[in-house]
Amino acid sequence: MLTSSNQFLTAALVVAMGLPTYGCSDSVSTSDDTQVPLSSLSITPPGGLQPPFSSNTTSYTANVPTAVTSVTVTASPKDSTTTMEINGTVAAAGEGRSVSLGLPGSTTPIQIALISQTGIESTYTVRVTRLVSSDNELSALRVNTGSLNPAFAPSTENYTVNVGNLIDSVTVTATKSDPDAVMSGSVVAGTGQSSGEAIIPLGVPGTATPVLITVTAPSGISKTYSLTINRLASNDSNLSDLRVSAGPVALALDQPFTQDRTEYAVKVGILIGSVTITATKSDPNAVMSALGSVIAGAGTATGQVTISPGLGVNQPVAILVIAQDGVTQKTYAVTITRSLF
Repeated sequence: MLTSSNQFLTAALVVAMGLPTYGCSDSVSTSDDTQVPLSSLSITPPGGLQPPFSSNTTSYTANVPTAVTSVTVTASPKDSTTTMEINGTVAAAGEGRSVSLGLPGSTTPIQIALISQTGIESTYTVRVTRLVSSDNELSALRVNTGSLNPAFAPSTENYTVNVGNLIDSVTVTATKSDPDAVMSGSVVAGTGQSSGEAIIPLGVPGTATPVLITVTAPSGISKTYSLTINRLASNDSNLSDLRVSAGPVALALDQPFTQDRTEYAVKVGILIGSVTITATKSDPNAVMSALGSVIAGAGTATGQVTISPGLGVNQPVAILVIAQDGVTQKTYAVTITRSLF
C-alpha cells in the first residue's frame, strides 16, 4: 500500500509527464490532433460558423435567415491526397456543394467526411438552423379613396385618411411582407396569402372609423397598424324644399323654389291672420334657424316658423342654414306682403 507521501509523488509524476486524466468533457469537439484535418471550411450564405473555423474543431453551428433554402459548403483538406465527401457526395478541395435545408425552424446536419490514403477517417459536422421569420411588417397598405397620411412606409404604424361626406365605405387592402405571417383584425389574410382586402363601412359624416391590422410573424412577434378614416362633415347648407301656407291652404311663392335661389315673396289678403313657413334641409345634419331660434336641429330635416304679418310689405323672414361643418352657411328670405285686396 502506498503511503501518503508516495501517493503525492505519484500524482505529481503523472502531471509532469502529461499522462491523460479522466472525467473532463469537451463541448466543442476540439482535438489537438485531428488525424485527417481540414485546412478550411465555410458555408454561404451567411458564411459564418460558430465557433470560428479551426482545424482541430470538428463541430459547428450556423444560423441562416428563413428565406435561405440551401447553403453551399466549401472545404479543403490539409493533405491534397485526402478523399472528401460532403453529405455523402465526393467533393474536390475548394469545390462548393449545395445542401438543401429543411423548413423554417428546422436544423439540417451537414457532414464532411475525410479519409486518408491509409484509411484513417475524420468527420466534421455543421448544423445549419433555418431561422423562423420575425417579419411582422406590411409591404403595402392602400385605400380606394382618399390618401394615406403620412405616405405608407413599413416602419410607420399610424395613418389617417380623410374622405368626403358622401363616402359611406372605404376598401382597405393590406399586403404582408412575409406571406407566411398571419394578418388579423379589420383585414384578414392567413398563412400563404400575400394580401387581404376588406370593405370598411363608415359612420355618419363628421365621424372617425378606426381600422386595426395586426401582422403576426411566424416567430410569434406581432405588430399592429392603425388607420383612422375620417368621414368629413357635410358642407351642405341648402334647402331642398320651401313652402308657405295659411292654415291648410298653400300659398304660392312668387317663383318656383330652387335651392340656389334665396329670396322669395308671398302675397296674402287682409283676412289672413297668420302664415307658416315650412323649410326642409338638403342635409338633415345641418342646423336651421329663424327669428333667432333653432327650428330644426341636427338630425331633423324639416322646421317651421309662424308669423302674423302686418299690413303692407313685412320684414323678410330669414331662414339660416348652417352646414354640419359649422362653417358653410346660407340664408333664405321670404317676404310676406299683406294687402287689402
